[in-house]
Amino acid sequence: MSSVTRYRLMVASRILAAVVAGYALTSSASILLALLLPIPKAEAVLASTMLSFAVYAGVVIWVFQARSATRAWVGLLLPLAVLSLLCWLLMPGGAA
Repeated sequence: MSSVTRYRLMVASRILAAVVAGYALTSSASILLALLLPIPKAEAVLASTMLSFAVYAGVVIWVFQARSATRAWVGLLLPLAVLSLLCWLLMPGGAA
């Protein structure tokens, strides 16, 4: 495989990580924040949704500054698993 092809695959992998895993991570963070904020639920959802835009931008920036595509994927999937588990445990009827 040529170096140009390898480079393009690494960039494509980072784009996929930023779009798919970044969206999932941001979504999980938004849900968890909405569950944890000690304000009325409607305001918590609104606040966490507005904050999710900044989180997603930070995730995309982080994916492209990571040393390798593998590190970017691992750096997204591990927190995603933790946040998803916490969301599942905290949602009403989640772990029941």
